[in-house]
Amino acid sequence: MFIHIGEDHVIQSRDVVAIIDSDLLTSSSIVDEMIMNQKKNNKVVETSYESAKSIVITTEYIYFSTLSVATLKKRSQLSSTLNKLEDFSEAFEE
Repeated sequence: MFIHIGEDHVIQSRDVVAIIDSDLLTSSSIVDEMIMNQKKNNKVVETSYESAKSIVITTEYIYFSTLSVATLKKRSQLSSTLNKLEDFSEAFEE
């Protein structure tokens, strides 16, 4: 399934490693260092940096999202629920 993370970015849910609050940038030097290293490798997709509420880390890229961690969590759970509904409907087709 896919998750819309804002700003015209849609990613595959299976590629998501972590979704963290953007406040960790100011409180964690490790997260800041990781992002700086990935910026050097052109692996950071930045939206409006100042308005970012969360950071989505995938297997390939790091995205700054204007959506909150809670909103992204709900969207990922919705994908899981939809998968279960699809599986349930297939049982009735047989």
